[in-house]
Amino acid sequence: MPNLPPWFATALILLAAPILAVAALVVVQALLDRLLRAEFAPVLRRVTQGARQPLRAVVALLGVLAVLPDAGLTNTAVGALSRILGLALAAALGWTITRMVAAIFDAYLDRAQAAGEDEFHARRRTTQLTVFRRITVVAGIALTIGFVLTAIPAVRTVGLSLFASAGVAGIVAGLAARPAVSSLLAGLQIAVTQPVRIGDAVLVEGIFGHVEEITSTYVTIATWDQRSLILPLSYLLEKPLLNWTKNSAQLLDSVMLYLDYAVPVPALRAQVSAIVQAAPQWDHRVCGVQVTDMKESCMEVRVLLSAANAGQMFDLRCLVRERLVEWLSREHPEALPRLRLTPPPAPAAANDAGDRAA
Repeated sequence: MPNLPPWFATALILLAAPILAVAALVVVQALLDRLLRAEFAPVLRRVTQGARQPLRAVVALLGVLAVLPDAGLTNTAVGALSRILGLALAAALGWTITRMVAAIFDAYLDRAQAAGEDEFHARRRTTQLTVFRRITVVAGIALTIGFVLTAIPAVRTVGLSLFASAGVAGIVAGLAARPAVSSLLAGLQIAVTQPVRIGDAVLVEGIFGHVEEITSTYVTIATWDQRSLILPLSYLLEKPLLNWTKNSAQLLDSVMLYLDYAVPVPALRAQVSAIVQAAPQWDHRVCGVQVTDMKESCMEVRVLLSAANAGQMFDLRCLVRERLVEWLSREHPEALPRLRLTPPPAPAAANDAGDRAA
């Protein structure tokens, strides 16, 4: 290029190299998209698609580094650009590896959701994959940042001098990192032992909700009134928690009735059976009526019910209460709770006056 200015020729070389490299990569990725079909290689296809952009950045940086010695720059400029491009390449490689690993987890998450497993195993697998994915991504980002920073001579020198000066820096760093390490270990423990899973119905501090999200530091519980309860991971390991769906989503629950002693229990039992048999929320497992207590003014009757999950159980309990109150008011109003008052006996003076009049 004898007729071009030196600066223009240098810029043209530095621009043409990454463009050609990225164009070649685009062609290769298009061929891979045709070869790796979703039905034959879903994991590899997801990995290639997830790492598409970071791979292009890596290839572009490699193209610039390849032509940099022949770009006509001075040795000082080449050395400075090489160091900058090397740092950028390290960051791009870390980005690429992190995206690839995250894509693998995403592929298995998609497979778990489409596998048609029962709800218990699907929620268990989803929780494990989600937690491990978040931990892996955070670890990948932290390692990439640390590698890039240690590759900078000034930062590396300052860091080594701080850590080598005394044990105080290590103690301070350990104390500062303790919450993060604690959260990381708690996330690993939750992923392995699974006291809660995504989608579990839980009761926390008297608040009912479903586990919506498990991150590397906190858990989000969607309450019944469409609010979000945020809890640190350590809370789930240190405080008591009522998990309604730990082993199964099926539930047993009861409806408590307080009725008069005149209630016909056999007729009540037959009516409960008819109501439950017609209810779509009942899972045909348990239905029973028992007199559980005798109080001073009423009789305690428990209606035991079963349902497939917490939402259907709540609806079934409300339905049974509503239908029973309607039936009792219509067919047996004497069975509703009443307050009995016994009038006091007539005073003795009134009785004596009646005798004298007689």
